[in-house]
Amino acid sequence: MSGMRFLAVAIALVGMVPLALAEDGDGILGQWFSKKGDARFEFTKHDGKYYGHISWEKESVYDKKDKEAGRQTHDRENPDPALRSRPMLGLELLKDFQYVAENRYENGTIYNPEDGRTYKAKLTLADPEHLRVRGFIGISLFGGTTVWTRKAPSPSADPNDDESTSPHRESKEW
Repeated sequence: MSGMRFLAVAIALVGMVPLALAEDGDGILGQWFSKKGDARFEFTKHDGKYYGHISWEKESVYDKKDKEAGRQTHDRENPDPALRSRPMLGLELLKDFQYVAENRYENGTIYNPEDGRTYKAKLTLADPEHLRVRGFIGISLFGGTTVWTRKAPSPSADPNDDESTSPHRESKEW
């Protein structure tokens, strides 16, 4: 019976390793699919802060129903006319996040290209595969949350391989 107990404890400890590894804050690094799976964001770290940019779009040109059909998607709702021509691909939407503890990132902002506004934001690594993204105005109570799903590692040796065009599993509501 003690062998079974040891095995149960070993399995439990191995299951905790991914979250323990994230305690330094770097658990957020990598690529994440939006809830709809129509965009992928890559998180990077600079000077102790975390940033996220669009690394892939399902539709990188406007469709035929759009007034800009066939053109590359760009930041057209930006309130600053000088920034409206910026391509969406590569656009940094998440900025200045600081790891605070327990898989939480705060003091950052998220830019919504659909309305051209920047919101305060918090991120929570719910588990190694799911990231809660909360944007808000003023205090966190006045906002919305979505859940992103980590991109599964590509079987190819090329880290920029874009074979996977949707999340590897459905993200569940939290």
